[in-house]
Amino acid sequence: MTKLSIAPRAKDDARIGGFLDRQKRRVDAMPPGMCPIAQQLALLREGALQTCGKCVPCRDGLPQLAAMLERIVDCTADASELDRIRELAVMVRDTSDCAIGYEAANALLEGMDAFAVEYESHVAEHSCQRGVQQSVPCETFCPAHVNVPAYIALVAAGDNAGAVAMIRKDNPFPTACGLVCEHPCELRCRRTLIDAPLNIRGIKEYACEHARADKVPVPERAVETGRRIAVVGAGPSGLTCAYFAALMGHDVEVFEGRDKLGGMMRYGIPAYRFPRERLDEDIRAILSVGGITVHTNAPVDAARMAELSRDFDAVYVAIGAQVGKTLRIDGTDAEGVFSAVELLGAIGDGDYPDFTGKKVAVIGGGNVAMDCARTAVRAGASEVNVVYRRRVADMTALPAEIESAIAEGVEMVTLASPVAIEKDGAGRVAALRVQPQMIGPVKRGRPAPVAASKPERLIAADVVLIAVGQNIVSAPFEEFGMEAEWGQFKADEFLCAQMKGAPAPNESASDADAVTGASLEPDVLAGIPGGNVFVGGDCQTGPATVIKAIGAGKVAARNIDEMLGFHHTLTRDVEVPAPRPNDRAAYGRVEVLERPTRERRADYLGVEVPMSEEEVLQECGRCLRCDHFGAGACEGGRIQYA
Repeated sequence: MTKLSIAPRAKDDARIGGFLDRQKRRVDAMPPGMCPIAQQLALLREGALQTCGKCVPCRDGLPQLAAMLERIVDCTADASELDRIRELAVMVRDTSDCAIGYEAANALLEGMDAFAVEYESHVAEHSCQRGVQQSVPCETFCPAHVNVPAYIALVAAGDNAGAVAMIRKDNPFPTACGLVCEHPCELRCRRTLIDAPLNIRGIKEYACEHARADKVPVPERAVETGRRIAVVGAGPSGLTCAYFAALMGHDVEVFEGRDKLGGMMRYGIPAYRFPRERLDEDIRAILSVGGITVHTNAPVDAARMAELSRDFDAVYVAIGAQVGKTLRIDGTDAEGVFSAVELLGAIGDGDYPDFTGKKVAVIGGGNVAMDCARTAVRAGASEVNVVYRRRVADMTALPAEIESAIAEGVEMVTLASPVAIEKDGAGRVAALRVQPQMIGPVKRGRPAPVAASKPERLIAADVVLIAVGQNIVSAPFEEFGMEAEWGQFKADEFLCAQMKGAPAPNESASDADAVTGASLEPDVLAGIPGGNVFVGGDCQTGPATVIKAIGAGKVAARNIDEMLGFHHTLTRDVEVPAPRPNDRAAYGRVEVLERPTRERRADYLGVEVPMSEEEVLQECGRCLRCDHFGAGACEGGRIQYA
């Protein structure tokens, strides 16, 4: 007689779970600047470790690939090794029985294509590419390269004004970034190895709450240079460029098409997320530098651009992306259909909507869609639905924004693709007709929806808000001569605008003859129409984040200064406290809370409740001071970004 028994789990499986959690933390905290081939080697070794040993390609092929790749990493292999690796990887991928083998080999092949230049450097130059070196993660991932550990140490010491001054050395919008930044600085915080990333944005918000930006003195302006710079657009990128250029001693004139300054920070972010008085604090501080003249209600067309390029030593175009995209469906002309940009822009001018008793449908899944939905709640809507053709997990909005919207009563209608907007007899919105979707194959990093075999359905609506992206008004600038592609201005790595008829980088016999290229010499650019024009922010990258726009403005100011023949170095006379030994005990991450839902959904006041002193001190105490310990120690404390 054959008896069956319940096979016990391997006795160490439970303990292995803890080690796997540590392994995940280490991956999540992978430092920037690592050699990508070394990372591939680590992944390949992991695959070899997981093999069950039943199929030869996986069992024997993965260790062989790892040994060959190790020689590449060590810079001891020649080019022929790459051919052998590729040949073996293809065989392992195509003949392995399960995903352990074929996915490990496929990842290697994809990496060989993605990092082809790095592979070539290892076998030809016997070294990594320039830029492969560990750096301070939070500072590296911040587009403005703010010295994050320094201002955290200052907040911990109770010097909030010093923290604001330290932030403003690289970013003139400390308040804006304390409230609405998407905090890429937290992406690979080394604290993740112990517990969780620091709440860097929350610490910044605390500093700006206790030391208002317009009360902290700005740095002294350098000696006047007599050079004039025109900035077109007074959003985060344009005002950042104006701020740094003015500090360098240049005279700056800002041309803004609207009544007020701030760009999409004023006309694209609702007041409950970023109160207007807090935005004005940052702007007043920027203008207090001196040397900045502002012209509002001053749109710039092609003729005006030609004048600016001729009359000013340099021009920085930062017009943003302030026109909402629409949908190619029937009914978008119905009364009650608005673009998200139109709605939020009106609010920026103080014109708040009244949706009392109305049903509102918001199309989109990004932060702007959440802003529209939460605004509709505050405008008195009886029902608010966010309609998205993918899943909640695929939404590009920040998880915190989605959670807050749901808490305020917004319904997430997912896997529903808009087909048409139904009208009533008077031409007003009656409903949104959608086609149910099912999730399909992964494309461009996320699963793509496909039509499901289910009938269309109607979502009752009196108002439809379309939040599916933004466009750039590029026509006047293209008429002037600036190159654009897909509505975005083209520029080189220095943010020099590419002009029509000028050779693109590396397309001419001499790069110095091109508008774009390696040269920023004034005598080179002066003789070329539009050669003194720079461009950055959303109009060059496409709709992005506030901090990315700020980073572009900083880069533009620096490169304009260099083009004009100067090399100003901006410093901030703030003494950073000496680091204390790291606290290695695990803590929970302190989160920034919001006001109770029943209160905040009824007004437009700021929703966030800043950290208390006790909370911020605990959070600051978690900082590992990577500017002095770890990678930062190799660079004299930190990598010094201009």
